[in-house]
Amino acid sequence: MSIQLAVFDIAGTTLHDESNVALVLQEAVKTAGVDVTIDEINEVMGYAKPFAIRYLLKQKGHPKAEDDALVDELHQYFVTGMKKYYATSPGVREKDGVSKVFEALRKKGIKVALDTGFDKDITDVILERTGWLNNGLIDAVMTSDLVPHGRPYPYMIYRIMEKLEIAAVANVAKVGDTISDLEEGTNAGCKIVAGITTGAYSKADLEKGPHTHLIASLDEFLSII
Repeated sequence: MSIQLAVFDIAGTTLHDESNVALVLQEAVKTAGVDVTIDEINEVMGYAKPFAIRYLLKQKGHPKAEDDALVDELHQYFVTGMKKYYATSPGVREKDGVSKVFEALRKKGIKVALDTGFDKDITDVILERTGWLNNGLIDAVMTSDLVPHGRPYPYMIYRIMEKLEIAAVANVAKVGDTISDLEEGTNAGCKIVAGITTGAYSKADLEKGPHTHLIASLDEFLSII
């Protein structure tokens, strides 16, 4: 069966990232008196950020790791920081060739969607800055706060399928740069689950996750569909 829908992650996959997300998350967690390394944060990259924050607090033995109010406070700190970064930083840009890949897929009749561990507020700023929606390159966007559970659960992919009237997950490809992306695509049952090795995780790290392909650039994705 041919691919009818390609679902891409955002930060590190389609959006250039130099540990910007990890650095802001590191700052957010530090406001609760918890010091975490970038490597520790990278372990939870791709997951819904409230989940990631709670996980990091638990790993460090924070006594209020189960306190929803604290997790929400730290998440709001993170959201504010990321919105400011994506709205104002001159370094915000799509990864090389992303728009051309989206255009090529759409010419093939393949719908293009984004899903992310960010919430809608952050994602809206990114979409405005990149112009992907205004340029007609994206058919659907789903964020982790709009489903019961984010990655590794498959619900964002299923919601996108529902919105775009894609009947079979065997016609869906998932592309991302984290283990959680690979788990999400695999749990959904996607025909293609491709890890891109130029994001948060190295090729060696991604090889440990469930996948059908590993690619060094999105151009390579065009050759496997």
